Amino acid sequence: MKKLMTMTRQFRDDENGAAMVEYSILIGIIAVAAIGFIIGIGGWVTGRFTGLCTAMQASGVGTCATGLGT
Repeated sequence: MKKLMTMTRQFRDDENGAAMVEYSILIGIIAVAAIGFIIGIGGWVTGRFTGLCTAMQASGVGTCATGLGT
């Protein structure tokens, strides 16, 4: 019985599992924030290039070829 009580106290006081869950949640939040940031920057860059293409075509300086690229 004494051994069972000792094991129960050790299990109660062990915080490794809780720390692992907390770190997993933190990594998930960081990953979601990083993906959102990358998507936001991608939209901003696309908008800047679209504006540049429009300005170039309007001024007659050059043209912007649309395609998949090689």
